[in-house]
Amino acid sequence: MVHVSDFLSDSASDGLKSSAADLPLLKVPLLIVGGGMVGLTLALMLGQKGLPVTLLEAVRYPEHFNDTPYYSSFDARNTALSRRTVQIFTDLGLWSELQEFATPIFQIHISEQGSFGKARLSADQEGLESFGQVIENAWLGRVLLAQVRASSLITLIDGVNVTHLTQDDQFATIQATKINSDGENEVFSVKTPALIAADGRDSFCRQALGVGVNEHDYEQVALVTTVQTSLPHEQQAFERFAPQGPLALLPLCGLNRRAIVWTVPKGTEQAWLGGENDQHFLDALQGAFANRAGRFEKTGKRFAYPLSQVLADRQVVGRVVLMGNAAHTLHPVAGQGFNLCIRDAQVLTQTLSHQAQAGRDLGEASVLKAYEQSRLTDQKRVIRFCDSIVRGFSNRNPLLRLARNTGLVAFDVIPGAKQLVANYAMGLKV
Repeated sequence: MVHVSDFLSDSASDGLKSSAADLPLLKVPLLIVGGGMVGLTLALMLGQKGLPVTLLEAVRYPEHFNDTPYYSSFDARNTALSRRTVQIFTDLGLWSELQEFATPIFQIHISEQGSFGKARLSADQEGLESFGQVIENAWLGRVLLAQVRASSLITLIDGVNVTHLTQDDQFATIQATKINSDGENEVFSVKTPALIAADGRDSFCRQALGVGVNEHDYEQVALVTTVQTSLPHEQQAFERFAPQGPLALLPLCGLNRRAIVWTVPKGTEQAWLGGENDQHFLDALQGAFANRAGRFEKTGKRFAYPLSQVLADRQVVGRVVLMGNAAHTLHPVAGQGFNLCIRDAQVLTQTLSHQAQAGRDLGEASVLKAYEQSRLTDQKRVIRFCDSIVRGFSNRNPLLRLARNTGLVAFDVIPGAKQLVANYAMGLKV
C-alpha cells in the first residue's frame, strides 16, 4: 500500500495547495477516473503514445488474484471482442497473452424457440478469419491491470474515493480520499488540463458536472454463468430467442466449456440462483436449446446483473470527457458495448496524441468537442441496433413473431445480409 504523498510532483511539494484547504495537490498532464476494463485500456493506449497518465480507481485491487477469481468489473461476465478490438490489443502487445484465454467464434446459429425461422453464419463462407473472440472478463481484467502496473508512464492509485470535481478555464480539479497503509484517511486533490471520466454507469463525475442521462430500464437482468456440455462447442455461438428472453451460448477455452448469458424478466432470476437450483437451471437450458449443444451437464455459480440503457446527454463538458459506461451503457444482447467503448478510446487517444505532438493544450474545448462529434454516428447506429433487437425479440405479439421468423428465413438466403448482421451482432461493425 502506498501513500498519496508518494505521487506528489515537485511543484506540489513546493507548495501548490487546493483553494479549499491545505491539501496535498498532484498536478498531472492527464487524469483518468475509473480503472475498469475501459479505463485500463485507455491508459495503455495513451501510454503507448508516450503520454504520462494518472489513473484513479475506487476499488482497492489485490496484489495477486490467486485467491480472488472475480474482482470488481473483472467478474463472471464474458466479452465478445471484435476484430478491431483484437487488433488494438495486438498493437498494445497484449494479444499474445490474452489469446491464451480467448476462444474464436467460427459459426453463429440464430433461432427462436418454438418457431421455424433460423439462420446460420460461417466465418469461412463470409471470408472472415472469425466473427470475434470470446474472453472471460476475469482474465481480460487481470492482463490489463498487470500491464498498467508494469508501465512506467502510468501511475495507478487505487482505493480512491472522488468526492468533488470542479473546473476553470485552465484545469479540471478533483478532490479525493484514500485510506493509506497506516489506516489513516488521506485527503488530496488532483489538477489536470484534461480529465477522462470512465467511472461507470453511475458515474460520480458525470453527476458532479450536472450532465443528465436518458435512461431506459428494460426490467430485465442478465443471468451469467459457465456450463459444461456433452458435445464440444467447436467454436460455435448460439443466439436463441426463448420465451423467457434472449439466450446467448458462447464458446470458452476448453472443448466443452461455454458461457451463458440469459436475459430474463427482473425477479424471475431468483428461481435459478443458488447451488440448490443447479438442476432446475440445467433443465431450463435443455428445454430452451433441445439437443443443439448436447446435454447440459454442469453449471457454475450464477450471477445476475440488472439491464438498462443509460445515455449521457453530453460526453464532453469543458475539460472533461465521459468514457465507457459513463457515456453510454447498452444492453448486452448484441455484444456491442465494450467494442464501442474501445473505438471511442482509440479516437480519443489519437486526438490527445496529436495535441501533445503539436504542443497544444490537451483539454482544448474545441478539440474535445470535435472528438465528441466524430463519435456520434457510430454510437447512434450501435445504440439503435441494440435497442431494436431487445424490443423486437421481447415482444410476444403473434404477428411480430411471424415477421421475425420470416425475416430469419429471408436473412438466411439474401446475399450479403449474413455478413452485415454478423458484423453488428458480434460487435464488428465500425
